[in-house]
Amino acid sequence: MPGTPLARAEHFVWLTARVLEQRRFTHHFLDGSAAAAEAVETALNAYRNDDGGFGHALEPDLRGPVSQPLHTAHALRVLDGIGRCGGQRAERVCRYLTEVSTVEGALPAVHPSLRGYPAAPWIPVVEAPKGALLATGPVVGTLHENGVWHAWLFRATDFCWAAIEALDSTHPYEVEAAVAFLDAVPDRARARDAAHRLGKLVREQQLVVLDPDRADRYPLPAGYAPGEYHFAYDYARGPDSLARQWFTDAEMERSLDFLAAEQGEDGGWPMRWRAWAPGTRLEWRPIITIEALRTLRAYGRPIV
Repeated sequence: MPGTPLARAEHFVWLTARVLEQRRFTHHFLDGSAAAAEAVETALNAYRNDDGGFGHALEPDLRGPVSQPLHTAHALRVLDGIGRCGGQRAERVCRYLTEVSTVEGALPAVHPSLRGYPAAPWIPVVEAPKGALLATGPVVGTLHENGVWHAWLFRATDFCWAAIEALDSTHPYEVEAAVAFLDAVPDRARARDAAHRLGKLVREQQLVVLDPDRADRYPLPAGYAPGEYHFAYDYARGPDSLARQWFTDAEMERSLDFLAAEQGEDGGWPMRWRAWAPGTRLEWRPIITIEALRTLRAYGRPIV
């Protein structure tokens, strides 16, 4: 398929994406107007429930209509991307977060209300789940990034600090959640210290592929799919991220070269984890494609 990376991706999005991702692509790459942002929010509202949370497979690996923390984290990232993550929107979400929090004041990765609905087989549903950094970190980080203050945030922030500072063994998705928190939490000095320690852990435990040409020489965390590796850009989505300091310029450039080369013949970027149901890969790939383009653009890589 000829054309620029953006043109090829645009064809892929129109061909395969849900309405929400079509609207997001338009806003981020074609028309950043207020009207385009409004269209994104209108599409997102189709996933919102009366309890203030989000459901309806917004995060494609969790199916069914019920609100879930991971869906709500996804919704907040969408709102953050269009500059609408505050005010009454955030207030509604925080009421939901308060209702579903665990005894630690944190969010479970999966709320028991999902029981009976389809979900990825690696996502267990238990009656009394514990708080998870995986779900809590990105939500708290996004709310702090947007200057939101709500009673729910105090205990949730303390939970994230304690969870990150206690880490001695982890896995890539948990690290991404920690970075989302550390990049936005107000105590910047403490965040820098915690990020420095976390970066050392990532390198010591080989949780990042530093040489994409030899990815198969790196270990995969338990339960991950073949090829489900993580690269420098997965942790440092932009040059301002604290995780950017974990990598040399050469390591970062190699990872970005690899990301750019990952665009497929159909214009989209691949999904590395397991596709467990017929529609999940189709729904995930436009999301992944939008984020790949945003990362490349953030680092000044040409996409047009």
